[in-house]
Amino acid sequence: MARLPVIVGFGGINPAGRTSSHQAYRRIVFDLLPKPIQQEVLLDLANLTNTAYFHHGHWYKGDTQLATPEELVEQISEEVLAQTLIRRIHPSLFDVDNVSINKSTSLLPSGAEESIQFTIKTRSLPDNLPEQWQVTKLSETLSEVVVKGNLEAFVKDTKSLSVKAAGQLPTGFDPAKLYQSRNHPRGLQMTVYGASDALSSSGIPWQSIKDIVPPDQVAVYAANSIGQMDDLGFGGMLKSALMGKRTTSKHLPLGYAQMPADFVNAYVLGSVGSIGTSIGACATYFFNLEKAVEGIKSGKTRVAVVGGSDAPITPEIIEGFRTMGALAEDSALLALDAIKDQKEPDHTQSCRPFGNNAGFTIGESSQWTLIMDDALAIELGAQIFGSVPAVYAYADGHKKSISAPGIGNYLTMGKAMGYLKKIIGEDGLKNHTFIQAHGTSTPQNRITESHVLSQAATSFNAKSIPVTAMKAFIGHSQGTAGGDQLHLSLGVWEHGILPGFTTTQSIADDVYTDGLKFQLKHEVYGKEHFKGALLNSKGFGGNNGTAVLLSPAQTLKMLTKRYDEETMRNYHDKLAKTQEAARDYNQAAIHGESKPIYHFGKGVLTGYDLEIDSNKIKMPGYLKAVDLDVDNEFSDLTD
Repeated sequence: MARLPVIVGFGGINPAGRTSSHQAYRRIVFDLLPKPIQQEVLLDLANLTNTAYFHHGHWYKGDTQLATPEELVEQISEEVLAQTLIRRIHPSLFDVDNVSINKSTSLLPSGAEESIQFTIKTRSLPDNLPEQWQVTKLSETLSEVVVKGNLEAFVKDTKSLSVKAAGQLPTGFDPAKLYQSRNHPRGLQMTVYGASDALSSSGIPWQSIKDIVPPDQVAVYAANSIGQMDDLGFGGMLKSALMGKRTTSKHLPLGYAQMPADFVNAYVLGSVGSIGTSIGACATYFFNLEKAVEGIKSGKTRVAVVGGSDAPITPEIIEGFRTMGALAEDSALLALDAIKDQKEPDHTQSCRPFGNNAGFTIGESSQWTLIMDDALAIELGAQIFGSVPAVYAYADGHKKSISAPGIGNYLTMGKAMGYLKKIIGEDGLKNHTFIQAHGTSTPQNRITESHVLSQAATSFNAKSIPVTAMKAFIGHSQGTAGGDQLHLSLGVWEHGILPGFTTTQSIADDVYTDGLKFQLKHEVYGKEHFKGALLNSKGFGGNNGTAVLLSPAQTLKMLTKRYDEETMRNYHDKLAKTQEAARDYNQAAIHGESKPIYHFGKGVLTGYDLEIDSNKIKMPGYLKAVDLDVDNEFSDLTD
């Protein structure tokens, strides 16, 4: 009997805000929500962006005390909403109009005498000027440098990026200030915040889980797809020496792509359980989700934390994708809209899935999911937000371009649809399922992915499966994108609204539409309408993944077949307390009263702390021991 992987907690941070309690989802469908929920979203964003703060029972904006939350919301609503979703890259990340570049140049012309004088003009001067340099100020932005002698040097200059939009975390949010970040790269700062948010939002203390689950039946599967490429990670390692700066001992180890998993184990959970990092470009999150799902179904794992944390909004990464023709440049967006009389496009409309588009918009995000087997969830009285019974991942086979799409996604979608049909039936698949598409907003993806989705839908005789794509609002967070897709889909069952990709005005003529209904607007379907969803990803290199997601109602319906009435009654009694704890955390987060979980140097164990014999290993902090009486699955082959 396979165990069902149940989602009991989720959280993180992306351009729409805090993910737990469906807050990021609510930001996307903000206009359709009732006023009290809108107020909660705005207060949460006010705290995240440091636009306002709560102190001793009152809200403050600067030094001004507001009489009521309603008064604050009236003042700050437009301001905080503008600090979210896709927008022009904020200077807090870097100045897109003045990106520093270094040019190696010989300041002596070839064949010249060593004593010759050579003149250059530059916008930016090195920090320590050599004695040979004589500087004349020409203007505020330009200097003339006169050099005598043969000198090899780096000349600093600046340039303006042609890509100026990104899906950034809410402006003003700084995870480094929420804990002792110790010069951690941005992606790892986001990891500590995001994983803490997911765990706290579950309403179940981690110690309660440790008291039931043996240490070796806990798992953490997480990664990002590029690594930490900012100046505190691999980026600093690669640039420091060339810029005359010191390479630190943290640059290399903290840059690795598996560090999100390592940080959760070392500083959040203190876990010694299963660990793994699967990397598959845009499908990275789903690859790690697959490991957790298979571990739980087989019984190897009882509880898993799945996550990812990508912070790729750096000039170097943007330039890398731009030179591939993958990103939406300002000039291309202006041309798409036939705008000739303005300098820049509306950056909030940069990402247009399945429409006439010019490239994807890069984003940053940290997303974490807490998953248990159904028996543990019932025993603990966990919230059930849905379940993931299967994830399919396949490669593309032979191909010319390693970055071009291939045939693997047809397999992942076809298998996922076939599996979902077995669970919710033909009518459920055709009429009560939605697709969360990869939807990158590139001209190539709109054709290739729509063909995949259309072929799969028509193969199962579906006429109009709704298709949405959340990258329209938050951009493409690379390896963490699947986590964004999963968590924003869960909100559909909380509020009954399927978000549409409203940045797309109309579907492009080359998009395949048979069997599909592309959601160009938010639409109210009701909380009980959808029984399942299919989450799709197509990644560079031939990495494809499709996850099968079941609604909370469908999940509970299935569990009532497995457990008797008394067991379910006890579950609901415990659930009430769990939900109350989760609500308390949500309010604490909104009011800035919660802090990330960060255990640095606490509870560190050595081999001398363990109790070991031939049957078990007992660890401090866990009630259950690690069982050393391991099953031999090959008993038929051994004496």
